[in-house]
Amino acid sequence: MVKHPAPRLDAVFAALADPTRRAILSTLARGEATVGELAAPFDVSLPAISKHLRVLEGAGLVARERQGRLRRCRPLLGPLDEAAGWMTTYRRYWEEHFDALAAYLARGRRRTNARRRMKHASRVRRQRVSVRA
Repeated sequence: MVKHPAPRLDAVFAALADPTRRAILSTLARGEATVGELAAPFDVSLPAISKHLRVLEGAGLVARERQGRLRRCRPLLGPLDEAAGWMTTYRRYWEEHFDALAAYLARGRRRTNARRRMKHASRVRRQRVSVRA
């Protein structure tokens, strides 16, 4: 049975799917920043950056606070920890299955090599048989 991640986890992965939002999170990893500071490296409008920030807020990855005329943003790590935990679970699952597949393929390879050696040995025996005239 396939277990589906919680809707919050879906929102986190959807938010992380966009390179602009990942870059915003990278900037926020260095500390709080204003919306203007976050928008500076991008060739997009402030409303476009605000849309990206709304997606990040919706996923629980960013918190925005108003300080006078400025809106300061700070990262929230909880949802990233949840996503990392989910990936760790599946990483263990796939590593175990890939290890089992590698062992199975190695056993098959040894059997194939043994069969080849046996065929080669029987050909060599046939070639060595002398014919008396």
